[in-house]
Amino acid sequence: MFELFRMLRPYGWRIALVTVLLTGQSIANLYLPDLNADIINNGIARGDTDYILLKGGAMLLVSLGLACVSVLATYFSAFTSMSFGRDMRARLFRHVESFSQAELDRFGAPSLITRCTNDVQQVQMLVHTGLTMMMSAPIMMIGGVIMALRQDRQLSLLIAVVIPVMLVAIGLVLRHALPLFKTMQARIDRVNLVMREKLSGVRVIRAFVRTSLERRRFDDANRDLSDVGIRIGRMFAVIMPLMMLLFNLTSVAIIWFGAKRVDAGMPIGNLTAFLTYVVQILMSVVMAVMMLVMAPRAVASGERICDVLHAAPTVHSPESPVVPAVDMRGHLAFRTVGFRYPGAEEPVLCDISFVSKPGEITAVVGSTGCGKSTLIQLIPRFYDVTDGVVEIGGRDIRSLALDDLRARIGYVPQRAFLFRGSVADNVRDGRPEATDEEIRDALRIAQAWTFVEEMEGGLDAPIEQGGTNVSGGQRQRLAIARAIVRRPEIYIFDDSFSALDFATEAALRKALQAEIRDATVVIVAQRISTVLHADRILVLDEGSIAGIGTHRELMVSCEVYREIVASQFSGGDPDAAPRLGEVTV
Repeated sequence: MFELFRMLRPYGWRIALVTVLLTGQSIANLYLPDLNADIINNGIARGDTDYILLKGGAMLLVSLGLACVSVLATYFSAFTSMSFGRDMRARLFRHVESFSQAELDRFGAPSLITRCTNDVQQVQMLVHTGLTMMMSAPIMMIGGVIMALRQDRQLSLLIAVVIPVMLVAIGLVLRHALPLFKTMQARIDRVNLVMREKLSGVRVIRAFVRTSLERRRFDDANRDLSDVGIRIGRMFAVIMPLMMLLFNLTSVAIIWFGAKRVDAGMPIGNLTAFLTYVVQILMSVVMAVMMLVMAPRAVASGERICDVLHAAPTVHSPESPVVPAVDMRGHLAFRTVGFRYPGAEEPVLCDISFVSKPGEITAVVGSTGCGKSTLIQLIPRFYDVTDGVVEIGGRDIRSLALDDLRARIGYVPQRAFLFRGSVADNVRDGRPEATDEEIRDALRIAQAWTFVEEMEGGLDAPIEQGGTNVSGGQRQRLAIARAIVRRPEIYIFDDSFSALDFATEAALRKALQAEIRDATVVIVAQRISTVLHADRILVLDEGSIAGIGTHRELMVSCEVYREIVASQFSGGDPDAAPRLGEVTV
């Protein structure tokens, strides 16, 4: 938690200014009751109008000054807290960007969103409240006690009774509240998770008539959150009435015992001042209570933020990165590679070995869940291998700088994702300096220019978040164009042709033939026709290589491959499938 507050150092002079302003304001407030007592004792009691006007005018000027100081202090404290929140969100975002897929899986997207928004807001509010209340409350409390003692020591014994009672009551409530605040933030994560799944899977939910079930899931998560909030609210609902009860009982006691002190010769103005000081003391305690009400939740949020900031990325650039050998540009090699997900009992991949060179197409096929996508995610280091080595250009990819490694790869994921912006913006994500003509060429190769040209605005046509205003096949082609415009050494296609019809796929593969002639290509596919004439086909079965070779070699040597081919070409000849570069309609 203290690590977060070190981020306030750039705003030190503003914090110091707020401290000075609030200290001066608090001291001035402590002397106002003295002025009031002086007016009562020396002005009203004697009927001296001039004295009343003189001292009253001084009180008015002090009050106007205090109002200006309060405005300035509030402005600078708000500026500091908002800037602090901005910096904390930026630091969180940058740190999350450095996470590998393992850290993202560990925290989960809904929780990371909550930590970057709600949790930061809680800490930000604590800073604002702390600057405005925490500075003045102790001064007012301690100064009020001192000034009350100056007025009458015997009446001050009432303060020694009421303050410990208030502190004990507050402590008991806070002791039970802190664990609940941690639970509350976890429940917010759960609400975000359910809501995010609801919005992302709305088509599936409606198609399978699961709306009522999802409503119940959200109601359950929402009810759990509200139950915790109600329990916390009930606890703090006791504090304020208790404070007011003690406040009023103290006032009654002061007036009761103060009347006797006045009979004994105590000036009436001193009693009024004493009552004002006690009010200031108790109000300071109430301010401290308000601060403490926010503190447990902010502390819980701060711990959750620190959990993210302290999570070291498992995938990072080496301190002394190397560069791939120039004469081995684009060479990709897996050498006895194994991989196990964090916390998993069994490995996903075992003893994977193959070499792919520029101009060659390596295809990966296998049943669902056999580790195809996991294998290719090891190439750009979304995960790090747990056994063996992945090499690019004759170098272990863990010895390359991450930016350098990924700049050599054109990756088309299984689920094509587009960002909000224009067509050109999304394709230019592959290479920011790409010209409009290069973007058009990439779109033509990806068989996307036809529909882009028909869109209103062409390259400037808007794309909604996630590409929701284009079809699945159009999203895939735009994602392929994004990889093509990059002109990488290695192309990775993770089942990237699944949403395309056979004619479009064949046309795309024909256009790609010239483009990828000097590049290494790795394709994960479900369709055998997509990879039928690849230079090398890896057949995965339960994480291991069941066979490796060309189509004809595997038809002879690999039973698993024959079963896959038979399931897709029963009654037909797989060799009749369109070759790379041949369009059949």
